[in-house]
Amino acid sequence: HGRSPIAMVAAAAEPEKTETAPARGKGNSAPPLLVPVAKKDEAPVAQIVTADGIRLPMDIGTRVQCRWRDGSLYPVRVIERRPAGDTKGVPIPEEYEYYVHYEQFNRRLDTWVTIVEMDVKSAEQDDTKKRKAEEHDEEHAEFDPNALREHEEVTKVRNILKVELGRHEMDTWYFSPFPPEYTTCKKLFFCEFTLNFFKRKEQLQRHLRKTEMYHPPGDEIYRNTSRGKTAAFFEIDGKKDKMFCQNLCYLAKLFLDHKTLYYDVDLFLFYVLCEVDERGYHIVGYFSKEKCSEEGYNLACILSLPAYQRKGYGKMLISFSYELSKKEGKVGTPERPLSDLGLVSYRGYWTRELLAILKDPTKNVMSIKDLSELTMIKTEDIISTLQHLNLLAYQKGAYVICAADELIENHLKAAGSAGVVVDPAKLIWTPYNAEKEYANFKG
Repeated sequence: HGRSPIAMVAAAAEPEKTETAPARGKGNSAPPLLVPVAKKDEAPVAQIVTADGIRLPMDIGTRVQCRWRDGSLYPVRVIERRPAGDTKGVPIPEEYEYYVHYEQFNRRLDTWVTIVEMDVKSAEQDDTKKRKAEEHDEEHAEFDPNALREHEEVTKVRNILKVELGRHEMDTWYFSPFPPEYTTCKKLFFCEFTLNFFKRKEQLQRHLRKTEMYHPPGDEIYRNTSRGKTAAFFEIDGKKDKMFCQNLCYLAKLFLDHKTLYYDVDLFLFYVLCEVDERGYHIVGYFSKEKCSEEGYNLACILSLPAYQRKGYGKMLISFSYELSKKEGKVGTPERPLSDLGLVSYRGYWTRELLAILKDPTKNVMSIKDLSELTMIKTEDIISTLQHLNLLAYQKGAYVICAADELIENHLKAAGSAGVVVDPAKLIWTPYNAEKEYANFKG
């Protein structure tokens, strides 16, 4: 959830050996306390040199041209390697597999390849100093660089390649720190109602025969039918339903490239969006929110599952977070840093909300403060959005909104549709009361 790098709450992706603290109960939710044991040095690897002077297997860090799905060659960097064949226990240098990062693409497209897909002649050893300069991460500049490097090393290779959730099988995008006993599984099977996960389909089927819950835990606070589909939101307290929320974090991390994963779910409320049909409630996505945010954040983490993307649900999640802010009477903003895609999504929402008010002659908007009170969007976000749209001028020490009707219409068209629309009248919800919670705790 974008906190400090929690080193090592799931400290090693696939360590040579770990010692696990005594279990805190049954189930597959509680992240075990891992105590990393020093990793052994890699055994000496037999190498050969090709006619072009290239050593095989290639070293980690090598840059080389590699074929992409479209048949074109792109520059990649070798992140990890593993032997794919051996003779009497000795790895064959030509038959290694390489986990590569396509330097022009997002990390979620990192994958295993063989030298068949590579232009081996183009291989060159990585310049570590140059790479470190290129990889300077401004978004996480406030974090400890050593902890970030250690975390990056741990999470560099996807451990789970596929998940099955209900009727959907999805390729994963990133590493997620599942307990050690699951790190060798290439595919996990999730119960779409409880989010328990299993190594084998038969285990899931046994679980489904026993379960009588066909919806998430917590309280259903919203339900509405739109575009022929019924959508519902559940509010889930991380303290009351810890197992479900931790499993949700495990699942979400497979599709989120966060540097850290925050496990103290007690401090968060989770708002889970579902599609509803005769078989039950099917998880579409979610966002989390701190129970008490000193910075005024109304959203910490957000995800639409790949099987439900490009259907307007991401926009619905953002819109719903602001409807909660309106109900609370508090100005809100998403937790920083925002990813590039996150900024695009939010800027689209802010644009649609702000310009819809500016074009409405019945709204008596005199200032940015008026816009903030009507939308519960933070003034800094309003200013940055209007500046991005070139609708804001700074004159005589004050911001002035300069918005012609035609210009507003053009920007609204460019911002796209609002996705699945939230009907505030269907929201039945009481804001979280920290004082009441504390009183119950003391009592």
